[in-house]
Amino acid sequence: MLLKGLKVVDFSAYIAGPGAACILGDWGADVIKVERPGGDTMRHVFGDHKSDLGANPIFDLDNRGKRGIVLDITQPDGRDALAKLAETADVFLTNVRPVSLKRYGLDDKTLRAANPRLVYAVITGYGLEGPEAHKPGFDVTSFWARAGVANMTAPKGADPFMLRTGFGDHITSLATVSAILAALYEQQKTGEGRLVQTSLLTAGIWTVSSDLAVQLKFGRLASNRTRANPTNALANFFMSADGRWFVHNPRGSSGGWEKFCEVAGRPDLVTDERFATGRARRENALALNGEFDAAFAALPFDEIARRMDEADLVWSAVQTPAEVAADPQAAAAGAFIDVEDGQGGTFRSPAAPARFPGADATVRPRAPRLGEHTRDVLAELGYGEAQIEAMLAAGAAA
Repeated sequence: MLLKGLKVVDFSAYIAGPGAACILGDWGADVIKVERPGGDTMRHVFGDHKSDLGANPIFDLDNRGKRGIVLDITQPDGRDALAKLAETADVFLTNVRPVSLKRYGLDDKTLRAANPRLVYAVITGYGLEGPEAHKPGFDVTSFWARAGVANMTAPKGADPFMLRTGFGDHITSLATVSAILAALYEQQKTGEGRLVQTSLLTAGIWTVSSDLAVQLKFGRLASNRTRANPTNALANFFMSADGRWFVHNPRGSSGGWEKFCEVAGRPDLVTDERFATGRARRENALALNGEFDAAFAALPFDEIARRMDEADLVWSAVQTPAEVAADPQAAAAGAFIDVEDGQGGTFRSPAAPARFPGADATVRPRAPRLGEHTRDVLAELGYGEAQIEAMLAAGAAA
């Protein structure tokens, strides 16, 4: 476990912060999840449904392997305990609004004054500076909408649509882990920690940065096109005779034009005057797309797959979530990990997207129950049994 011995205080909720802490934990860090009374909102994501599903895989994903405590920072004893915990930590990770943290003496300057080696990582919707830095943000607002991802994803003329749960959050989690590790590298050389910040807005902008680089350079950007009216008919989705979608992505400008026509069973298209050059294929993309649609609609998926692979073209089936879960290549690539279920068994969950051959985690502990480790962690900080009982009775801890 590469990060064994690293102590992380995770004072965050929802997905982006807990997701970053989950990755650090998967890589060996000791992560202590600090929740306010009532717990992380994500604990209750399935709790209001009429039919209780009896499990919460979204919360379990981002909080596996952590130790969980409850502290009420509105009470002096609760916030003092969190400050003491930060004094013993290498990383303090939070997505609580900075104004609230400062009000309770849990801001970066205060905590780093007591622990100069502390890497203080804060995740926000819009950053720490600027006229709208104070605004709350979720991935659908700050990442998806404000960063332009929703606009660039929807084809021209189509209505914007909502993104899937945790999409922007987990990309921000990856950015946050990167920032923390960079600061820890500096800390190893200088002995000093630092404030690091990430935001859903900047993570969203980086996600579509190839397109935004064009916008910034030329002041304009081509819109996304519908599948039926592509810019390049070779770079598109097609459906087989048995109703399965697949996508082809050409290499470079020519993109294996002749091979692709052979795979489609239409070698005659290579000599068709309408498609004789790359420019002609772009100008007549609508017609060419129609030819490919008809060709692939006459072929079963397995035959298309065989031809694609034999031609060494870049393609993939469009898989459903159920197919992804059963995909042997995804499993072999390390996309899944087993998590203890607390009853002697395990369940599968998505793994952090990196592997360390010879040091990969194989099974991770389950997510903590609310306040499961409060007594243990307070004892580690030097609190006596009577102090702990008093805090629990007063509601400063739970």
